[in-house]
Amino acid sequence: MAITMTAAAARHIRDQLKKRGKGVGIKVAVRTSGCSGMAYVLEFVDVKADEDSMFISQDLEIHSDPKSLVYLDGTELDFVKEGLNEGFQFNNPNVASECGCGESFNV
Repeated sequence: MAITMTAAAARHIRDQLKKRGKGVGIKVAVRTSGCSGMAYVLEFVDVKADEDSMFISQDLEIHSDPKSLVYLDGTELDFVKEGLNEGFQFNNPNVASECGCGESFNV
């Protein structure tokens, strides 16, 4: 099981960690939400939780809890700029469908 990130995502996360002044990486999780059932959650990580899995990608730590990792295995986190819009994009091979607005998904 693994979660990875692109160079663009790593640059953005490093910039945010630097602005924040602390942190060892990010945590990627899912929660029940939205019209399709689940939504992605990103948080900064200051200390690894005992139950979390940790992956290294682009020399950054990515953490995920066991329940979320079932839905996130194989996901690549990207940071995309399109015109005036920018944000994280989750390339998740487990997704069966997404809502029209792209905020939630179903497996």
